[in-house]
Amino acid sequence: MRGLAKYIWVLVALFFVGGFLLYQTSGLLGRTPITPTTAVAVVNGHEILYQTYMNRVQQEIQSEQQQQGRTLTEDDNRRIENTVFDQMVNDILLQDEYKKRGIIVTDDEVREFARYAPPPWITSAPELQTDGKFDPEKYQRLLTSAQARESGLLVSLEQYYRSEVPREKLFDEIASGVYVTDAELWRAWRDQHDSAQVSYVAWLPGAPDANAIKAVSDADARAYFEKHKTEFQGPGRASLSLVVIRRVITAADSVAAKAHTQALRDSIASGQVKFEDAAKAESADTASGTNGGHLGKQPASTYVPEFAKAAEALKVGEISQPVLSPFGYHIIRLDSKSGDTLGLHHILIKIQASDTATARTDKEADDVSKVAAQSEEGAKLDTAAKKFGLPVSRITVFEDEPANLNGQPVPSVSAWAFGGAKPGETSDLYDDDNGYYLARLDSIRQGGEPTYENVQDAVKARVAVIKTIDDKLMPQAQKFASMAATSGMEAAAQQFGAHVQQTGMFARTSIVPGLGQFSEPVGAAFGLPVGAVSLPIKAADGVFVIRTDKRVVADSTTWAAQKEAQRSARLQQLRTQRVQMFMQDLRNSAKIDDRRKAINAQTRRQST
Repeated sequence: MRGLAKYIWVLVALFFVGGFLLYQTSGLLGRTPITPTTAVAVVNGHEILYQTYMNRVQQEIQSEQQQQGRTLTEDDNRRIENTVFDQMVNDILLQDEYKKRGIIVTDDEVREFARYAPPPWITSAPELQTDGKFDPEKYQRLLTSAQARESGLLVSLEQYYRSEVPREKLFDEIASGVYVTDAELWRAWRDQHDSAQVSYVAWLPGAPDANAIKAVSDADARAYFEKHKTEFQGPGRASLSLVVIRRVITAADSVAAKAHTQALRDSIASGQVKFEDAAKAESADTASGTNGGHLGKQPASTYVPEFAKAAEALKVGEISQPVLSPFGYHIIRLDSKSGDTLGLHHILIKIQASDTATARTDKEADDVSKVAAQSEEGAKLDTAAKKFGLPVSRITVFEDEPANLNGQPVPSVSAWAFGGAKPGETSDLYDDDNGYYLARLDSIRQGGEPTYENVQDAVKARVAVIKTIDDKLMPQAQKFASMAATSGMEAAAQQFGAHVQQTGMFARTSIVPGLGQFSEPVGAAFGLPVGAVSLPIKAADGVFVIRTDKRVVADSTTWAAQKEAQRSARLQQLRTQRVQMFMQDLRNSAKIDDRRKAINAQTRRQST
């Protein structure tokens, strides 16, 4: 052994150095630069490369920016990133499934589809329309032209069909055998067209107090959690401290915006400038402004009340005076009117802070940013807020949902919080038309499979509610139901000091005020004889005693007349559901290593 010792030590040293280098280059220390070949995810052994993923994301961001006519927020970017990621994961899973099932597409199939089944972006092309409809003859001439080859149309069509045809073949296999009986159709029809009206008395537990929650034992709470774990699944949740630097809009700013709108309106009315040209140059509604202010044809109810009222008062061809709405001042032109449907153009002039006020706000935001932005020392946010006299608000945000403060949207901070930030970190400075925002991440709970420790407060609160329903409310409801069965619901309610409420007519699928949707009391209304008082009905949010006052059964003749159209719609719905379930099963069974959060966090650390 002593003779072999030197060789053993050499091997140990090699393993140590090799392991250390592997550790360094693996990114586990967070020091390895992100490169184009870094994998943002591994799906069943297939890597999604950083460069490929980011190229797709940037293409989608640029496309949406052009459509929206504005710079996107971090929330918008996160939504696009998630959509692109899901698409790339699904593409990998589908490719594996094609190989598994031996699904291919031949050259002949590509040619046949290209000739006789053009994609939507072809059928909607204006140059292939005749009298507002797709013209197959124009399309056939285009396919055989030199333009189709030189413009890359044929290559684009081939790529499209080599992607779409296998997908359609797979989905046809999955959805084959879907069938709907007449009995199922009649049952679905009755669910929507049987109707009932009920009177009811409700015993609702309300929110449990601290003592009720404290009385719930860990054993009871854990037992409930294990049986109802999926009820506590949800998106990630984070607590943020938020500093807002508002843009100050004065009465003088409003007067100036109105005066500018009036001058613009007068120049359009006098013919000095065309409405469409003014919209392209001036309108703050960039989405319609790029189209000359065109809003299309929409019901008047689509618009905010101030805008709708002014538009409806116009004559066709007339241009409005400045109209104030929550968005600013509008100039509206009515192009057509048919019933409640209006064809409109408009120009939006926003009310903006004066240059002096804007400069002052910008400087304050810059000063706050220098003190606290992009810091890992959370106390700096409090220091900045105290120094500049700004309040610190506490908000809760959910993953993949924009944040809001008192009902007003707060851009980008939610996406930042779930993009790899650590508790105690402070965000970059974000802004929108209303002001600037700086956030600190105070705590975060990732979404997905919950643990008892993460949700124990919610579990105990839920168990406390159930105990209240079972131990206190159910006995009261039982006494009431016994009395109501003999003396009537109103008489029993008077004696118990309870309140009898009555619903309108509703179907099995309706959302019923006071009773909810698909709830136990709603279902019971259709099985209870008219005039009879029910036994206590326990639901998730309380106990109910109901009486069915009226019931109307669906008309079978009307159903029979539309049965085949209903069957066609139902079959399409079932096929879609089956495909969605199949894709969800593929995702659930796949091994997906999503590394985006770690990469985002590493990128941010390397940039500071």
